[in-house]
Amino acid sequence: MRPRFTELFRTGTVIALAAAFTLTCAVPRADAAEKLTQKTRQAWETYEKLTEQRIFEKELKDPSHFLRLDFITAAESKTARELLKSGKVYVQKMPPTLDDKGKEITVDNGLIHHWYGAVLIPGVKVDALLRWIQDYNSTSKYFKEVKQSKLLPPVGGDSSDTYRVFLRLTRTAAKVVTVNYNTWHTAVYFSHGAGQAYSSSRTTKIAELTGAGTPSEKELPEGNDSGYMWRLNSYWRFKQEGDGVLVECESISLSRGIPTIVSFFNILSLGTIRGVIESLPRESLETTLTSMRDGVPKSSAPR
Repeated sequence: MRPRFTELFRTGTVIALAAAFTLTCAVPRADAAEKLTQKTRQAWETYEKLTEQRIFEKELKDPSHFLRLDFITAAESKTARELLKSGKVYVQKMPPTLDDKGKEITVDNGLIHHWYGAVLIPGVKVDALLRWIQDYNSTSKYFKEVKQSKLLPPVGGDSSDTYRVFLRLTRTAAKVVTVNYNTWHTAVYFSHGAGQAYSSSRTTKIAELTGAGTPSEKELPEGNDSGYMWRLNSYWRFKQEGDGVLVECESISLSRGIPTIVSFFNILSLGTIRGVIESLPRESLETTLTSMRDGVPKSSAPR
């Protein structure tokens, strides 16, 4: 029996099952979760600030470039565009934002996930696409992860291009873990010349739910939950290309670090666990872009 077990142990099937068992045991229970500490929050705020400086103060002020695809190598851009023209979604992990000294930002008890995604939506204009996106009361009809959506009243001082939104989200990682949230967002839109626009969206509150959809449903305290999503920002660019719109999204999010219990499991590498945790933001970004591509023609594409 031992040789058979050894052979089976080497397969990805056992690793995947072990990962599922470890994460299921280690994470969903709030009493076993790590709390969002002040140091973790400060590291996130530094990362957020420096990322936004690069996007808003450098890239979007460059008169000869606009899309993120314009700032990568010609070979990388060509590969991405060929994939987009074939109708697929392009998703890639971003290199980490570095601090003022060129070093990676240290995040105690947390992980920052930084992803880039793009999709080419045929048969639609930028203005029509933005109107469709800004119909937040209908977002849940088209976006797979969104179970409820509502446009909230503006706050004093908000511009006409500022939207405050409530979304109930269900996020799943690698078909292993499903987490439900009530989330509140502020989204701001900007014109960038003919056929171009960009926007930013930041969560103002994230409340993980237990017993979602049942009489016992309740919100867990912010930062004292399973820790899959403590913060979430997204930065969008929209550009008219022919009869379609090329949409880009850069997403940064904050989660807890590697579960402490992993140290007791010799059968799994930390890299495997980290990969499963990181699949949440990656899969969410891909799902969002796919939902946008498949949903918008039903309501705003030319007929």
